[in-house]
Amino acid sequence: MRAFFTLLHRYFGLAIAGFLIVTGLTGAVISWDHELDEWLNPHLLSATGEGPPRSATELAREVERRYPEVQVTYYEMAHEPGHSYYYWVSPRVNPDTGKLYQPGFNQVYVDPVSGEVLGTREWGAVWPITTENFISFLYKLHFSLHIPEVAGIDHWGIWLLGIVALTWTLDCFIGFYLTLPRRRRRSKRDSGSFWRRWQPAWKVRWRGGSHKLNFDLHRAFGLWTWGLLFVIAFTGFSLNLYREVFYPLMSSVSEVTPTPIDSRTPSGHHAPIEADYGFERAIALARQAGLERGWNQPVNSLWHAREYDVYRLEFFSAEEGHGSGGVGHKAVYLDASSGEVLGDGLPW
Repeated sequence: MRAFFTLLHRYFGLAIAGFLIVTGLTGAVISWDHELDEWLNPHLLSATGEGPPRSATELAREVERRYPEVQVTYYEMAHEPGHSYYYWVSPRVNPDTGKLYQPGFNQVYVDPVSGEVLGTREWGAVWPITTENFISFLYKLHFSLHIPEVAGIDHWGIWLLGIVALTWTLDCFIGFYLTLPRRRRRSKRDSGSFWRRWQPAWKVRWRGGSHKLNFDLHRAFGLWTWGLLFVIAFTGFSLNLYREVFYPLMSSVSEVTPTPIDSRTPSGHHAPIEADYGFERAIALARQAGLERGWNQPVNSLWHAREYDVYRLEFFSAEEGHGSGGVGHKAVYLDASSGEVLGDGLPW
């Protein structure tokens, strides 16, 4: 059994090593994505206008009027002095062809005071790599390897890295098992308790030669960092294969409350669903739902999940834009057709 798991551990490691190197290096860089993006692209992220800022929702409508081939699908409402508003946009369906427009950009940056469009860019573009898309290129490489859409599905890279993370998760347990001491027959010459026999696995023989040194570094380093490695592997698997594997698996062993998005079947990337009402009503409905729940934070971001016909509005203060206390924000989900409150989401 040990020989079989040793072989499995070896080939699992070889199979996923290249992927882990790529995701590890890119992940180390994108940990500073906001700071690096601001340094590389001040012409987009910095705003010099002086005076009171205009409503982010009002400017979202102006973006849609200026670029009728796109629809604003995400924006934040809090104004950070010296910074621009940014809007995520997605292409509308061209009525003449029945296919999505190709505007060549998916982000629009606007001066919050003057309303001037500072620029647009294609977040995650593969080529050409410029200062505007360098960080997003690494970001997309990190979670999808830039594997293109095939057969109308654009999740192949996400699924592949999810399988890699699942393999890594299983390999964590295999590696842990291989560090355990072998079973020994009881005898007068028994060398001691289980813990005493396992103790060498946590140590490095610095003078045992290169082979023993490499083996000990691999085994001891893996043991001392096992918890961290498992968390990274498990979260990678659970995020990339959430709807496909993680959620069904968790639902089979525990009572899991799905979000309204989890319980809906997507219409597909090329068949977005138009909302029956606009941002203003969505914000008002969410604000009322927040008051009923006793939430004190303002509505500060809006996301239209077009494939699910759902609005998701988050509640947070301006200084909590990237999360508070290491967790996400409170949120309200609205049906984008009827305006019905579908549920809420609490940070965890």
